[in-house]
Amino acid sequence: MSFYSYKNCNQDCCPGSIKGECKGLREKVCVQVKKVYDSCMQQEQLDKICVTVSDLTPVCDCECAAPFTPPICFESCRSSGCAGTIRNLIIDRICDRPGFARVRCAVDIPIDILFTDSCCREGIGHGVVTVSKDVILCIPEESIVPFTMESLVSAICVSGRYCGNNTFELTICVTVILKVLAEVEMLIPSFGFCSVPPCEEFAENVCDEFFSLPLFPQSPCADNKTCTCSCTCN
Repeated sequence: MSFYSYKNCNQDCCPGSIKGECKGLREKVCVQVKKVYDSCMQQEQLDKICVTVSDLTPVCDCECAAPFTPPICFESCRSSGCAGTIRNLIIDRICDRPGFARVRCAVDIPIDILFTDSCCREGIGHGVVTVSKDVILCIPEESIVPFTMESLVSAICVSGRYCGNNTFELTICVTVILKVLAEVEMLIPSFGFCSVPPCEEFAENVCDEFFSLPLFPQSPCADNKTCTCSCTCN
């Protein structure tokens, strides 16, 4: 049945105009969004973890892809994206806490490691830092549209060193946000469509300083003298 079918008598839960004065609200609209049912964040420092990198390439595209000359010197590293990969997900509902569940998983955080070789060539390698999570989250009941788990991640290195065989030992600060999501259709109040303003074109405005000068030159001496004039008319 359509939202707008004459058989649909539940008008309060259907899109349409809002009657009466509601401080600028015009209508109820149905939007498709990812609803966050629950979310939690954990931040921690991981000490001396070993990360094996792949795809060792020069930072500068103009350099040849010749093998890097040891010794390799660690420079820095940080996460290469904000989306983590969840593996080995286990959700166990807690009997004495309705609506809650124990969530266990491994979260892979993609990172880029910058380094230099003995010839001062800068290189970059791609690796993964894996963290284990064992948390309690509010989990919705079963439905036709299933819920999903997603992770938002960020990481930055404190220190590191090269261990050989494309492996680095890192001390790294990581942030992991776990989210319980579902793709839903929600009815929300609306102020109408956005009014898109015209773009402001970029301009150097190099003439502004010149145009701000006075039109005629000022006399620097006249301001420092006081003239007294007396006129007598016979």
